[in-house]
Amino acid sequence: MNASGMSIIVKTVARWLKGFILLYGIYIVLNGHLTPGGGFAGGVIIACGFILLTLAGGEVYGLTFFSRRMSSTLDSVGLLAFVTIAWMATWWASGVFFQNVIPTPADAQFSLFSGGTIMASNMALGLKVASSLFLVFTVMAALRLVGGPDDGPDEEEGEA
Repeated sequence: MNASGMSIIVKTVARWLKGFILLYGIYIVLNGHLTPGGGFAGGVIIACGFILLTLAGGEVYGLTFFSRRMSSTLDSVGLLAFVTIAWMATWWASGVFFQNVIPTPADAQFSLFSGGTIMASNMALGLKVASSLFLVFTVMAALRLVGGPDDGPDEEEGEA
């Protein structure tokens, strides 16, 4: 990954698209219980938005939006929130792990807040997936910069 980023055209297009990509990822996370998608798919889209910014603007520019420390912290927060939501039914309700304990009124069916704990689970999973994928990307990019170009395995001469 080039430290200074790409051309001015790519940087401009990435700046224009970042809001739409992040907004679409948030939409997929929030509506995951009503439409195809959810926490994983929305988290991947959100991570791709931050990865696009990093690739277009360079490592320093990309890490100003979402640092490695912030990514690691949000990864842990997302996992903790997901596990807490899963154990909530065990503590408050019938003792069944990951049961939906928030009732949905009959007139609220098929609306944004009709999923009960499913929407909260999607939000926690989206946070975890987005931060994990971006963290994996930054670590792999850092290893690539430190390691240098990959020349591949050495081949022995004379063997056919």
